[in-house]
Amino acid sequence: QVHLVESGGGLVQTGGSLRLSCAASGGTFSDYTMAWFRQAPGKEREFVAAIRWSFDGTFYGDPAKGRFTIARDNAKNTVYLQMYRLKPEDTAVYYCAAGVPEGIITTTGNYDYWGQGTQVTVSA
Repeated sequence: QVHLVESGGGLVQTGGSLRLSCAASGGTFSDYTMAWFRQAPGKEREFVAAIRWSFDGTFYGDPAKGRFTIARDNAKNTVYLQMYRLKPEDTAVYYCAAGVPEGIITTTGNYDYWGQGTQVTVSA
């Protein structure tokens, strides 16, 4: 029933910015953790950032620290990933995920629902 739809990906030059959106529907998210992962060709899916739906609590993977910000809009059931100072290394498909992980939040297996992904391409 839960459905996640990402949007906002595209092509940007090195140093530019993008804001990704994840629209959530079909469930109650008060106890959920929402997260962004990314996957580049030939690489494992990588944790980017996470946020608790019901209160402020954010977590960032190493590539995101200092450059990306995760935020939520409860009224719109939407989670955002604001990305600054993008690098070619950030090129990947970015996925939105939702779940109630009781363990480490950086593990893909701890999330129950996934979006289809949105492509981010950063040119040199």
